Formats: sequence, C-alpha cells, structure tokens
Amino acid sequence: MVSTELIIKIGQILVFPGFLFLIFYALFAEWVDRKFFARLQNRIGPLHTGWKGILQPLADLIKLLAKEDITPEAADSVVFATVPIILFAIPLTVMFMVPIIGPKAYISFEGDLIVILFLFTLTVLSVFMAGWGSLNRFGTVGGLRTSLQMLSYEIPMGVAAVGPAILAKSLSLSGIVAWQGRSMSLFLENPTEFSLALGIAKASVLALGFGIFTICMLAELEKVPFDIPEAETEIVGGWQVEYSGKKLALLRLGGDIKLVAASALMTSLFLGGPLGPWPIPPALWFLLKTILCVMIISNLRALFARYRIDQMINWMWKNLVPLSLLYILAIELMAVLM
Repeated sequence: MVSTELIIKIGQILVFPGFLFLIFYALFAEWVDRKFFARLQNRIGPLHTGWKGILQPLADLIKLLAKEDITPEAADSVVFATVPIILFAIPLTVMFMVPIIGPKAYISFEGDLIVILFLFTLTVLSVFMAGWGSLNRFGTVGGLRTSLQMLSYEIPMGVAAVGPAILAKSLSLSGIVAWQGRSMSLFLENPTEFSLALGIAKASVLALGFGIFTICMLAELEKVPFDIPEAETEIVGGWQVEYSGKKLALLRLGGDIKLVAASALMTSLFLGGPLGPWPIPPALWFLLKTILCVMIISNLRALFARYRIDQMINWMWKNLVPLSLLYILAIELMAVLM
C-alpha cells in the first residue's frame, strides 16, 4: 500500500513545486519579460492570446512542437539531438535545489551552491557543443562566442555567489536563506544603533554583490547587452540557427526555466529567498521576488545595446573582476565584524 508521505513527495516532484509549476511559471516569466520589455520600448507586447497575451508563450511553444523537426545532414546527430534535452533538464535540476515553499529546498545538502554553479557552467559547455555539433559556420561562431563569454564572467559570478556563503558560513543555498531569515528576525527583535549600522553596511556590500551577480546572469542567459552568441544582425541565430521543431521548443522552454532559475538564485543569495518581514506565504514571497528580478533583467536589456565580443571580454576583465575582488575583501571584513 502506498503511504501518504510517498504520494505527497510524488505530488511535490510532479506538480508543486515540481515540473508542472516550474514549466508554467517559466512561461509566465517569459510573458512578464516580453510585456515589460515592450512597455519600456513604448510597445504593447503580447496582446491577443489570453488575457493581455498571457497565453502567448504557451501558444508559441505548441506551435514549435507542431513544426517539422529537421536535422542537418552534416550535423552530429547524437550531439544535435541530445543538447536540447540537456539544456531543458539542467535548469529544472537547479530549481529543485532552490528554496521555494520555505527556507529549505526540496534537495538540500552542504555544497549544493557549488553544484548549482557547476550546472550553470555545464549549460555553457552544452551550448558550445550545440553550435559545434550543428556544423554550421554561424552555429560554430556562436558556440565559440559562448565559451569566450564564460571565460570572462565566470570568475566574478562565482565570487559574487560566494559572498553570502561566507557571511552565512554555509555553502548550502538553504543555509544561506535560513541565515538571512535569522538576521532579519534578530534585527526586528532588537533594532539597536549598532545593529542598524551593521545592517546598513552589510546590505550595502551585498547590494554590490547583487549588482555583479545580475550582470553575470545577463551574460549567462545571453541577454542584451551580452546576446553576442546569437546576434541576429551578425550571425543570424548563432548556435541555435539549425534548430527547429521540437528541439527548438525544448531550447526555448529550457531558456525560460533558466531565466526563472537565475532569478531564483539572485533571490536566494541576496533577497532572503522565500522569507520576508511580513506574514505572507513563502511561495508568494518567492514569486514576487523572482518576478522583480525578471523585471530588473528586462530593464537592463532595454537600456543597453549589444557589446562586441572583444569589448565584453575587456570590460569584464578590466572592470568587473577587480570590482568582485574588492567586494570579496569587504565581505571578509564584514565576516570579522559579525
């Protein structure tokens, strides 16, 4: 006889906060991204499919699933077919390590932050394989550009993510969220002048880390101004140029889930995850904060034009890497004072 606990766990994996929730929330996040981005450019965005066009991402997904799936004759068929599945599965895996309905994630262990950063790196390697395996000149260039981008933003991204881990003395995302919750509770219970000054200093340092991490996430997601690997005006569609049908649908859906995963990681590391100062359900806090992060990403890509690959690498190494090192020194100082 199946136990109630097992049924609940299966429901959590399949429904909430599992696959169905993450897929539909990813489509909703795409709609918010497209709608907000359009308004920033004085456009309307998705409008006719569903209320205010809210079902447009789902309609686009269904349309791609129904289209012909073509594999180029010269492409490496195994790599070409496998990469979309990998790029869909990796952000889903990441989301199971992110706290959504409470301070503890469904999968939580000491060191899961390192695993999450590794999985984000694995997506870049998969993108490179997608471009290389398609044996298309534009796809190859796009894959190479992705690898070059990774070499420039990977260091500041890792350093920015480690900052909250040092303060929380934990390499677990759940541990970092729990530490933020404890810090918030202690301050609300005893708001002394020293704790207020320390809290402002800590918030200022973490705000710098949040800014660095957000810029790196733009590059990780290949969003403007770092959409260099798939620049339509230069290399048609970059590493995705040969993909169509179901494979392209998986790539697009995986990209939407990756947007949610990046926003969730920003939320968990710097914004307290699903915890907040007011008695609102944790899942609602998670939704509000991640949507805020999606809107920040949309705002940044509306503000800037695309960099050239050499400009991007120079800017990252000459500006963002030194800034991330100053940030980690400030974090170490904060850790001594706490």
